[in-house]
Amino acid sequence: MSLSIEQALELFEPDRRPGKADVSHGYLDLLGKEDPTGDGFGQRLMVSRMLPQIYQRFWRPLGGRLLMGLTGPEEEHRLALEMLSISAGDRVLDVACGPGNFTRDFAAATEQGLVVGLDASETMLEVAVRETESANVAYIRGDACDLPFRDGSFDAVCCFAALYLIEEPIKAIGEIARVLAPGGRVALLSSCHRGPLPAAATNRMVQGLSGVRIFDRDELTRALADHGLVEVDQQVSGFAQFVSAERGLAL
Repeated sequence: MSLSIEQALELFEPDRRPGKADVSHGYLDLLGKEDPTGDGFGQRLMVSRMLPQIYQRFWRPLGGRLLMGLTGPEEEHRLALEMLSISAGDRVLDVACGPGNFTRDFAAATEQGLVVGLDASETMLEVAVRETESANVAYIRGDACDLPFRDGSFDAVCCFAALYLIEEPIKAIGEIARVLAPGGRVALLSSCHRGPLPAAATNRMVQGLSGVRIFDRDELTRALADHGLVEVDQQVSGFAQFVSAERGLAL
């Protein structure tokens, strides 16, 4: 077992530590035969064999340009690092990390700090493990709606381009807020309703066809505030929203 996975296990709730850790694929597998991924087209695509092979080079750049009006993945990475303000030695959690493209950026930014990439997809994590050389990264196969970590375990938490595919996204936000340490920051990238139709009608149509949820404009910002986060900021770009917030320092 790698040192980074051992360090990640130290952040677990005591009763969530596995009796026998399965790290046979280079990541810690907490799900086994469980699959919390939904049945929609988008969810099944994320656990397929095909998508992880083209995700970084084609899928995300195309999605960024079509849906967000961004110039490319470099802009997403810049915004994530800017919103999280990672310092050397920080502990960082990348929720729904996919093939680890952001996880590796966070590993460089935090230098010797621990970075944990968590995803439910075996195929995505296989690519993440293969493409990651940094010794301070631990990958975990787990459920974003049921994080195994103690309260306040991380100085920064990121969830980019994934909440709209998670079965219970508001529950996932609650978990993200719970594991964020005082003074820590969170960064989210997700869908945002735009257009003449009511958000609920748009979501019913899009989610029914693709499994992708369309969030109302204030849905995510309100959820973060409801969980006690402050300095909530939102930037809307195309049909996407970048949302940041922080956990206030304890008095």
